[in-house]
Amino acid sequence: MHEKPPYGMIAILFFGAFVAFLNNTLLNIALPVIMNEFEVKPSDVQWLTTGFMLVNGIMIPASAFFVQKFTNRRLFLTAMTLFSIGTALAIFAPTFGLLVTARMIQASGSALMMPLLMNVMLVAFPIERRGSAMGMFGLVMFTAPAIGPTLSGYIVEHYSWRTLFEIVLPFAILTLIFAFIKLKNITPNTDVKLDVFSLILSSIGFGGLLYGFSSAGDKGWDAPIVYGTIAIGAISLLTFIIRQLRMEVPMLDFRIYKYPMFALASVISIVLSVAMFSGMILTPLYVQEVRGISPFEAGILMLPGAIIMGLMSPITGRLFDKYGAKVLAITGLVITVITTFYLSRLELHSGYYYLMALYTVRMFGMSMVMMPIMTNGLNQLPMKSNPHGTAMNNTLQQVSGAIGSAILLTIMTKRMEKSGMSLAEEAATSGTIPSDQNALATFQQQIEMKAMLDGINFSFLIATIIATAALFLTLFIKRVRPPKFEQVATDDKIDTETVQD
Repeated sequence: MHEKPPYGMIAILFFGAFVAFLNNTLLNIALPVIMNEFEVKPSDVQWLTTGFMLVNGIMIPASAFFVQKFTNRRLFLTAMTLFSIGTALAIFAPTFGLLVTARMIQASGSALMMPLLMNVMLVAFPIERRGSAMGMFGLVMFTAPAIGPTLSGYIVEHYSWRTLFEIVLPFAILTLIFAFIKLKNITPNTDVKLDVFSLILSSIGFGGLLYGFSSAGDKGWDAPIVYGTIAIGAISLLTFIIRQLRMEVPMLDFRIYKYPMFALASVISIVLSVAMFSGMILTPLYVQEVRGISPFEAGILMLPGAIIMGLMSPITGRLFDKYGAKVLAITGLVITVITTFYLSRLELHSGYYYLMALYTVRMFGMSMVMMPIMTNGLNQLPMKSNPHGTAMNNTLQQVSGAIGSAILLTIMTKRMEKSGMSLAEEAATSGTIPSDQNALATFQQQIEMKAMLDGINFSFLIATIIATAALFLTLFIKRVRPPKFEQVATDDKIDTETVQD
């Protein structure tokens, strides 16, 4: 453990991660413009996000191997180089196929950023200061993706979509230059061998699940490509897990789940990811589709929540060091449950600033939960298991976010269809359907809006129940101290002190 953390080096890693995370969400609002320019279908243009996500799903589980095998300097330089090449290629991409390829090259670099940065901080900071360090990491992790849609909305309204990549590239190259000059090696390395069959199984497993659940909203759950890829993914993942448990040196070590607080942290993180993604998807849907607010103004509505979440992360980190995860998680989840419930009671004309306040307070609650719980779980692992712990957390967040989004969107759609039919039947029974064509079109539009509102409200109600389940699980959190002796961590014995919060 370093006496004095290498702040300059960590700042370079932070900036690189910020640029990569920001880029992840920049493109979403630009998809319709890109679709029109290249004359592709909505299902095709989605590959710009689906392809990016798939590469993440393949690379992140393998990151435990990369972090152990290669030095942090070499890994970061490689990741940033790949990200820069992908960004440059996207700027000049003459065809849609080449743009998708560019995004996948970007993803191969950015997928390694989060696991690498988390491992560097776990090594660089002593246990009593990890909360503050991870809080600063949360500043990057939560703020960058949340600022993306607002920034993207403004740029797409005033400039070409290629500007999104043109802005990112200079910062990526600058980070690469500084990293080449200043970056040093601090993470321990071991001469691990890559099990190619494990890599293939994890790629098919996580990739299949991510693709299947992400495609469900567009193609429907009864589409063979959806249930087929989910089934193949699930079988491959089960085979992968069994193989890892039987291997002496696994690619991704599932034995870390013998540490109870890490296991609990994983379960809570999965549940929270579903609840968090629901707000990020359903709120813009309500604002734009029901209220008819522009994409840029929708981004502005969500911006204070993003800023609050970012600013709170370092504060939450310090509070974690002082009080532990339990009190923070319970407080944060009580706020999250209450605000999510109020979001399930939206009306056709709920006020813009009321929505902004509700969403901001919800994000404030969530800022107190995710990072403390993850850090508390990682604190129980011996040093040699850190790469596996960070890889596992990041993979589960990706997969649970995709699965949660797909399920909640399906719930919203089914409820919307049922509500629409019910409203139409009521109107037919009461004889309130207008005969005039213009009036009929307006009437049908009103029914669609009411049905969508009912679907969104019902989905938020389900998200409230999910957040309540996470709140119940936090009651079992205990504050952990790290293993006293790293050399005995290879034994089945868990040398971890566990004390009540």
